[in-house]
Amino acid sequence: MKKLSIAALVLIAGPTSLYAADLRTRAPVKAPPPIVAPVWSWTGFYAGVHAGYGFGNDDDITTTGQAAVNVTNVALGARPGSVKLDRDGFVGGGQIGYNWQFAPQWLVGIETDISYTDFRETTSVVTLPLAGAGTLNNTFSSRMEFFGTVRGRLGYVFDRTLFYATGGFAYGDVRNTVNFFGPAGQLQFAGTIDKVETGYAVGGGIEHAFAPNWTVKGDYLFYDLGRNTVNVAVIPGSGGGGTGYNSSFSNEGHIVRMGVNYRFGPM
Repeated sequence: MKKLSIAALVLIAGPTSLYAADLRTRAPVKAPPPIVAPVWSWTGFYAGVHAGYGFGNDDDITTTGQAAVNVTNVALGARPGSVKLDRDGFVGGGQIGYNWQFAPQWLVGIETDISYTDFRETTSVVTLPLAGAGTLNNTFSSRMEFFGTVRGRLGYVFDRTLFYATGGFAYGDVRNTVNFFGPAGQLQFAGTIDKVETGYAVGGGIEHAFAPNWTVKGDYLFYDLGRNTVNVAVIPGSGGGGTGYNSSFSNEGHIVRMGVNYRFGPM
């Protein structure tokens, strides 16, 4: 009987002892490492597209006479000495660039862009001749068909959001035209200048990374391509007097646009 009791105790205690020994020898299970969100980097090449709106500065077109009779016509109001013209319209194109994030929150870069522009405006001014009946019609028109820049950028970074200032070289195809008509509606003086003008552009913007390798931006540019002067020459046999007029146009304005960029390489 005593032997049976001892055997029963061994059977009961045996599995428990083995299980306890297994607990002492099993390696502890480590918790998985915490997931760390990837750090966004702005360094690298990018390319994208943009679209927006451009408008002028409502600047004056100033006209002066060449010969004595033309000077008199401007001075007495037969031809307008100053006319306001505000060229505006659609802008759309593409850009490429490179950013270098040289400190945790600072960035420098370079960007070049080119755009189709539908900036245009025409205005007419009616004046009275110094002698005789009727009226004189005077038309001024200006348009820009493309615009481009090569600019530096200096930015301040908040993780996936970039605030930047920008400035540099600008160029555009500018066409300015002046036509002066006589009292019978005949064209008496005409002139056009159509050339690529150069100058500068400055501005700023904000850009945000909304997905891996993709950013959306909005920016503003002020551009100044200088002034050019149209020789509004007399048309022989039209009844116009003297040699003609000089009309000076200011080629400056503002551009507001939105864009999307794709950055090449890893984040």
